[in-house]
Amino acid sequence: MQTTDPIADYLTRIRNGIHARHKRIDVPASNLKREITRILADKKLIAGYSEIRDTRQGVLRIALKYTEGINAITGLQRISRPGLRIYTQADRLPRVMNGLGLALISTSQGILTDRDARAKKVGGEVLCYIW
Repeated sequence: MQTTDPIADYLTRIRNGIHARHKRIDVPASNLKREITRILADKKLIAGYSEIRDTRQGVLRIALKYTEGINAITGLQRISRPGLRIYTQADRLPRVMNGLGLALISTSQGILTDRDARAKKVGGEVLCYIW
């Protein structure tokens, strides 16, 4: 099944997995989703991930992280969407929860967090907020 907004579908699958207290979730793979998942693993917001190859696009198996019953991710919000793209300059990059959360930015140098994009002085499309 083809979705019109694969990033919103990705975030919704993670959100639903968290609310249902699942240990892991499966998401159809794409290069953009691989990068977002890699960033989430680097920031220790998920326990880990693996890629399952198949004859089609593959599947990302994401292990959700819980500490004493509380999930590491408390909120996800899609910002830029197909009907309304949100772009920002390097000096106007958003701060999520005053720096406690992170914003994922699609830049010319790849997918970066708001801190990394600020350090490299690049702007781009604001994909989502995670806290």
